[in-house]
Amino acid sequence: MSKLTPSMSTIVADYGALRDHGTARSGQDTYEIRVASSGMGQRRSSTIARRATASAVLVAALAVVTSGCGILGGGAPLDSISVSSSRIKEGAPLPAGYSCKGTLGSPPLRWSGVPTPQTKSVAVVVDNNGAGFDGEMHWVLYNIDPRTTELGDNIAQSLPAGMGQLRLANGKVGYSPPCRADGNYRFTVYALDRKVEIKENAPLSDALQRIAERTIARGRLTAVHIE
Repeated sequence: MSKLTPSMSTIVADYGALRDHGTARSGQDTYEIRVASSGMGQRRSSTIARRATASAVLVAALAVVTSGCGILGGGAPLDSISVSSSRIKEGAPLPAGYSCKGTLGSPPLRWSGVPTPQTKSVAVVVDNNGAGFDGEMHWVLYNIDPRTTELGDNIAQSLPAGMGQLRLANGKVGYSPPCRADGNYRFTVYALDRKVEIKENAPLSDALQRIAERTIARGRLTAVHIE
């Protein structure tokens, strides 16, 4: 087992599940989403209609966040990864220090159950799928070394070489602390069958799609509301 700290080299990412109908929202930008599926987890097509004023970097964000029938990785069942944290408990409030009220940055995470040797990288995605706020993205990391099983406190502030973080809809690269007291904050870990190549300043939706296409297993830790 290895622990990822700001001085070590690895990579991370996270991405939510598809739903048949829903709304994706990031900051003040809201998108209506409709996803046609041919069964649980098998997406055929999606239509994303922008409903609020947004900058170009937010275009097409995202037919991919929120819960529902569809899941990343296609129609086959996904293996389950166990996700936990020394600071966050399943179903409990997010500690204020990891929200916009505090200064702790990204919280520590750990996981187990990543399938080997199929897993070639790991990704982590943090979003808020609370009622009315579906699709708010707070953190997207990718290309974690598959041998890594833990992230240290505030790793987002000083990433090891090789790790990637996406630019979020609010323009921030890295961890964007949640602010909604009544949010439903999901910390999802994805095992991928290869590393993902993402160009600098690539649209968020494109990057998440690449992660989705390579997902072979996932697990999730959910914090309900903020302390």
